[in-house]
Amino acid sequence: MHRLLVALALVAGNAFGQAFPSKPLRIIVPFPAGGTTDIVARLVGQRMTETLGQPVLIENRGGAGGTIGADAVAKAAPDGYTMLMHNVTFPMASVAAAIANRATYNIESDFAGISIAVFVPLVITAHPSVPAKDLRELVNYLQKEKNVRYNYGSTGPGSFMHVMGEILARDARIEMTHVPLKGAAPLKQELIAGRLQVGGDQLSSSLADIKAGKLKALATNASSRIPELPDVPTVRELGFPAMEADGWNGLFAPTKTPREVIERLQKETAAAVRHPETARRLVEIGAQPVGSSPGEQDAILKRQVEQFRPIIREMRIEN
Repeated sequence: MHRLLVALALVAGNAFGQAFPSKPLRIIVPFPAGGTTDIVARLVGQRMTETLGQPVLIENRGGAGGTIGADAVAKAAPDGYTMLMHNVTFPMASVAAAIANRATYNIESDFAGISIAVFVPLVITAHPSVPAKDLRELVNYLQKEKNVRYNYGSTGPGSFMHVMGEILARDARIEMTHVPLKGAAPLKQELIAGRLQVGGDQLSSSLADIKAGKLKALATNASSRIPELPDVPTVRELGFPAMEADGWNGLFAPTKTPREVIERLQKETAAAVRHPETARRLVEIGAQPVGSSPGEQDAILKRQVEQFRPIIREMRIEN
């Protein structure tokens, strides 16, 4: 009897594996269209559509630092048909919401990593009118000019740039006004228009505008200088080591998604970002194709939750 049950389980598992996917899939991007996370999701989704034989739809659900879209995935059926494409803001905004007792999901138990699709350096940017060539000069200027009050923008409460702005204000003893927006695209628009003086996000969102002189790069949050902007110093070089952070974009599924489905989606993600044409496009916008294992995606999320939770709690950063 035991052998019969095992055999039936294996047959059922194989049948499920062959059947998946049998309908369209969707990738929820928790930000508006036009930012790095949206671009990466669309490039990956396009390749997955070709290889899976089913449409992979991109659904933008922006707001609340990306937590609205994340909540939709946490509550979706754990069958592999709904995925989340998120970035470094995921651990920060989720921790901020939890500390404020407003979390609608548990970032440590409600998601299963599929793959880190790309690594993307993080960059602090400013409007060209700001009289500083790097972050240290910006701090010196604001420390000297007590009557100047700059606005800094972020992709939402508890997001990467919100946390970075608060760390900078604390460590440099300066004051800036936080202006939360719904994503990287509107943040960049406000920066270029001059309604914000300082901002920051993934390099891919701003590289073209930095090269065109529409924005200036004050620092990178990476652990070393980045090839695309070799003259831009790191935050650690400039004396702000607490602002160092790894940038990434990765896919997640609801936590109880079957392991064989996770593994299939990981293979498809890796194949997508390593496809020559897709990889070329990603490199052009400053992203490094990765296609990591599910465990590596889980590990970087866990590490960054642990890295930023004490800072967010100490500074009472809320989502």
